[in-house]
Amino acid sequence: MTAALALGTYRLRDVASAVRYAAASGTTWLDTAPNYLHGRAQTLLAPVLVEHPRLQVATKVGFLTPQNREAVSAAGVLPPGMRYSLHPRYVRWQVERNRHELGRDRVETVLLHNPERVGEASLRQVLRDAFSVLEQEAAAGHLVSYGVATWTGFRDRLFTVASLDGLATEAAGSPQHHLKAIQLPVSLVMDSALVAALDGHGPIADAAARRWDVHASAPLHGGELLALATAELAALLHSSLSIAQACLLAVASCPGVSKVLLSASTPAHWDAARAALDEPPLPAETLRKVLDVLAPHHLD
Repeated sequence: MTAALALGTYRLRDVASAVRYAAASGTTWLDTAPNYLHGRAQTLLAPVLVEHPRLQVATKVGFLTPQNREAVSAAGVLPPGMRYSLHPRYVRWQVERNRHELGRDRVETVLLHNPERVGEASLRQVLRDAFSVLEQEAAAGHLVSYGVATWTGFRDRLFTVASLDGLATEAAGSPQHHLKAIQLPVSLVMDSALVAALDGHGPIADAAARRWDVHASAPLHGGELLALATAELAALLHSSLSIAQACLLAVASCPGVSKVLLSASTPAHWDAARAALDEPPLPAETLRKVLDVLAPHHLD
């Protein structure tokens, strides 16, 4: 079974229209962050979420926008001029702000956004303290689960799924914690997690073994993958799909990936992606063959 298609809101120009179309087409999940669209993404989403109450939302904590930099400074949450923070006071403040901007009493998932920015020396303590706040927010009914959205954290071995699980256990005082999701780039060029998953190890396999949600971000690598792939390569994956569709199906076929995040700004792009993910998953040997062809272009 292939992963589900979810709407990512990063770089979308018309968020409301894209979400309405995706929801009408049957998607149940969207991904956003308070810093997307220059800090406007969540407020633009709010009225659409009222129209589609069944939509589930993942949002994030970490990056400050110019608007919330002023607000957190005025409230004494952080010193002036901060651009990124996972300080417990800010995590709590941003969770509340996210709920307010989204118009939701409770959000499904809150992700710590690129925690690798903290720096290796203090990362373990920062993560544990942030997890403690998120456990409290879960207990208060403000979120269902939490996790980590990272670009390089797993690749650079700054943390593993096992270490995150251990920190969440410490934060909750029990293995029954609310850390249930990871988000990381998965594509045919940023492929280290995909390659590891095909061999049954790495962050995707380890998260899936714990029944965590695995969100694959940047499946087309911001569109750059389409310049690297060819029609011949797409045919190796699936003879009847376009290059973009074949590359998406490859990510959705990765064992352990539960959601593929796509920022599709037009109905045609969304429909094409849905059609691709309706196909059966690609065999592991097919994925390995294509990864070998693309090996000179791998970005990690």
